[in-house]
Amino acid sequence: MDAIKQTLSEAAFTPSTLISPRGILHILEIVFGTIAFSVSAYTGSISSYWVSTYSYWIYCKFTWFFCPFVTLIITIIELVKLDIPLNMFCMDWPDFATGMAMTSTLMTLSVAIMYANFYPCATCINAWVVTIFAFLCGVAYLVEVLWDKICKKKKGSYLAVLPGFWKGLEAFVNCIIFLSLPLTAYFDHGWLIMCVIAYILPFPFILLIIVVNILKKLKKCLPFNLDRAVFIFLIICVVLYVFAAIVWSIYTFRGHPRYECRRGYNWVDTPRDLYCIYHFRLVVAIFTYINLILFIVDLVFTLFGICGFKRG
Repeated sequence: MDAIKQTLSEAAFTPSTLISPRGILHILEIVFGTIAFSVSAYTGSISSYWVSTYSYWIYCKFTWFFCPFVTLIITIIELVKLDIPLNMFCMDWPDFATGMAMTSTLMTLSVAIMYANFYPCATCINAWVVTIFAFLCGVAYLVEVLWDKICKKKKGSYLAVLPGFWKGLEAFVNCIIFLSLPLTAYFDHGWLIMCVIAYILPFPFILLIIVVNILKKLKKCLPFNLDRAVFIFLIICVVLYVFAAIVWSIYTFRGHPRYECRRGYNWVDTPRDLYCIYHFRLVVAIFTYINLILFIVDLVFTLFGICGFKRG
């Protein structure tokens, strides 16, 4: 009890954290992400901005809202030193903060590339502004990760080290597949719908595994061995993705025109108001094989306990 009182007494308002290198990086991340979100939202409200690729556009906006928002919450918690009781009672706070920076780096840099590929054109000034600030936001997160890992030499216990980041990478690749699926006309074929089910099933469990491993107190309360359950889960994921990789590839590369194109949902004069179904089916196929490789490596590493991967 005395230790708890002492820990809570250390929580205090410390504005000096805002002028530290990490605090400055947090401010830049929030500012750059907010500008990218605001300008993209303003532009989209005028022209719907290529709604033919609406799923990518929505994901970009979600990323520029989610990552700065999480950074803001982390900054406020560290500003009032609430990270001290959190670290004591429920999670490894340095691991969580660095792990979220790594996840945000992956998300923001990927959407910056995604946005730059689809939306800027010779006359799209706002789109170029969004692209510039999107890359600045991603670079700011990358610098934070390098600062934590190289300068501060933070090790981490799950999210900021390979096992946790690997799970985050699997979830991220799954998200890219989800973004491309609405543009593939998969609902025309029953077998492709089964592939979609195979993509959907692992996703919530990946997120649940990440959350349980972050909340170390919750992990200890589970009535079963989590590491053994993860091992079984990975076997199921490999089977599902082997099925999806075979079936999706058959429907993508055989018997369908390579340049089957459809007009987007918006009828404004945009640089690309046509999208080719084949291209997005190819994206899904490529990322299916990427995630299959990730799950196989995860399974092998978990089986032999390599790099901190565990099997109970």
